Amino acid sequence: MDKYLIKRKTILKEPSNVNTSDAQPNAKKDRIELNIDDLPSDPGLRKKISDYHPNDRDKVRRAYLQKGPCQPYTHNFPQKKIGNALRRFNPTWFKEYGNWLEYSIEKDAAFCLCCYLYRPDVGEQASGDSFVLEGFTNWKKKERFDIHVGGPNSAHNQAWKRCQDLLNQKQHIQFAFAKQSDQARENYRVHLTATLDCIRFLLCQGLAFRGSDETESSHNQGIKEQAAITLRYVDSKGYVIERFLGLVHVSDTTALSLKAAIEAVFSKNNLSMSKIRGQGYDGASNMQGEFNGLKTLIMKVNASAYYVHCFAHQLQLTLVAVAKNHVQIALLFNTVTSVVNIVGASCKRRDALREKQFNKIVEELLVGELSTGKGLNQETSLQRAGDTWGSHYGSLINLIIMFGSDIDVLEIVVEDGISLEQRGEAFALLDLVQSFDFVFNLHLMKNVLGITNELSMALQRRDQDIMNAIALVKVTKQLLQIMRDDGWKSLYDEVSSFCERNNIVVPNMDDIFVTRGRPRRNTHKVTNFHHYRVELFYTVVDMQLQELNNRFNELNMELLLCVAYLSPCNSFAAFDKGKLIHLAQFYPSEFSETELHVLDNQLETYIIDLRSHDEFKSLKGINELSIKLVETKKHIVYPLVYLLVKLALILPVSTASVERVFSAMKIVKNRLRNRMGDSWMNDCLITYIEKEIFCSIDNEKILHRFQTMKTRREQL
Repeated sequence: MDKYLIKRKTILKEPSNVNTSDAQPNAKKDRIELNIDDLPSDPGLRKKISDYHPNDRDKVRRAYLQKGPCQPYTHNFPQKKIGNALRRFNPTWFKEYGNWLEYSIEKDAAFCLCCYLYRPDVGEQASGDSFVLEGFTNWKKKERFDIHVGGPNSAHNQAWKRCQDLLNQKQHIQFAFAKQSDQARENYRVHLTATLDCIRFLLCQGLAFRGSDETESSHNQGIKEQAAITLRYVDSKGYVIERFLGLVHVSDTTALSLKAAIEAVFSKNNLSMSKIRGQGYDGASNMQGEFNGLKTLIMKVNASAYYVHCFAHQLQLTLVAVAKNHVQIALLFNTVTSVVNIVGASCKRRDALREKQFNKIVEELLVGELSTGKGLNQETSLQRAGDTWGSHYGSLINLIIMFGSDIDVLEIVVEDGISLEQRGEAFALLDLVQSFDFVFNLHLMKNVLGITNELSMALQRRDQDIMNAIALVKVTKQLLQIMRDDGWKSLYDEVSSFCERNNIVVPNMDDIFVTRGRPRRNTHKVTNFHHYRVELFYTVVDMQLQELNNRFNELNMELLLCVAYLSPCNSFAAFDKGKLIHLAQFYPSEFSETELHVLDNQLETYIIDLRSHDEFKSLKGINELSIKLVETKKHIVYPLVYLLVKLALILPVSTASVERVFSAMKIVKNRLRNRMGDSWMNDCLITYIEKEIFCSIDNEKILHRFQTMKTRREQL
């Protein structure tokens, strides 16, 4: 859990009274800025302890001891030929020599952490150099580990003792002065715990610690390119979990820079890129490019890291395409935005308008309490459209509900607006929104967005699985088709009723349609009925259906088609043993030839077993199947089948979790702390976003970590 604790960046600078220009380069090491968080985790990438400034060495040692040995358990350790056999590092050695043994992914070699930190400058112990400098690679001779450890007084054990002394601070003279009475120690604990509780509260609320002074550098950080990384995995109970791993700054947004940033975050957290089994981004070319995109670069390293274009982003693109390609729909959203802006600005400046007439309207628009007719109050307000189509949907609904009040405001602005430009804009809007064209398009897009909004909300769930997402897309298509086939009459009746309530003229559907603002002789001779039903209603719904078919091309991807056969719906009606074995073949790192034969036998028993139990008959998706397999211990009986289920669940559905990170950053990095450093901001974001985990960490663990970070005057 250490990665969720607060780690402040340590900046060490050379004293200003030292004339470094006259110093001899070999007589004294220059004091340079040191960032503890940037120390490389991989032992093959570290520089010698002796290369650090003498005053910094204990800080570096303490940082590495707190982090622990670099032990990437999940890495695919490569084989190499030693003698006549292929051998590789055995991760079980981590358990046997866990307090000092490290492995370098970069060098495919083993190292000793304590000897790296406190290796003697002179003399040599058996295997000493190989475990510190080059790294030990002779996997054939495991006994060299024991030889390296040696006897009680060996160099390794002496180094280990010095590591323990550093953490316990017993080797420092300050330790002798740190003894204190029980009362003083208790007071120190009370003060420290109270401080910790305050810090917890501020972090969980995303509040500033020291206002505008909260910064780690003396200059503004400016605008930087940032990449947020989240992990999606299946936990021990079978639930799909998505966790925020970190926010990194990149020099640019090229695929190579992004890949390097991801590798750095993985290395820092002892994670291996070889274990990635899915990746998801938005549709930018630097992400999904077939030749040089980020997904391609990662798949070159790991062919099993299959890419799925964010479903929520694809849905957004379908709606953007409709709005861009249909002039009247584009005009609708521009008009709605203008109405919201001018009404909102006018309500805030009601003192400049007619106060008495405005009071009631402003109260409705700003307070937004409208009677539902059932003795309840429904909170509603004129909502400004944001960056998502969900916010546009909310704006359309609120404009329909508060249409009369909006018209009242526009009429007042026409007469008493603060500028000629504002009065002219209000006059044009007043004429436009009180037309049948606008009302028809308003209700049409409200109904279309109402269907797609349900899909959008479902896709943003963290536990959403890929097959359920595909099913929801199909349901959305079916609803749009039903709307096309049977929705015209109900839409026309709804629009007509709205127009009658608001004194808007409903045109005769048999008359010739005339475009607003154009001479009749230049109009295309069609009836109002043809225009509104064919040119608007059918065209918009057909465009939406076509975009959904074009954008969601993953539905035809062979991998996802195979995943569909895991579905437990209707007593596993889609089950196909051959297709599931083919699915396993997409993951050669998980399923060897032998395991594929075992999987064949497991699937036969698995399907008969689960179909015979009532508790598996009502399951609705792969996510529910995973949870039920763990609850009934079937995941132990059928481990290879359960592995297939987990691989299917890991495939990403949307990047909504990443979008939430940037939303959280707007809260955490506010105007009071707009100069906070990268490391501090990342730590604040982790504790704010993953506050559930942060709050579960016991105070004692944090206090112990605080005590061992450096020498303290007081002791617990």
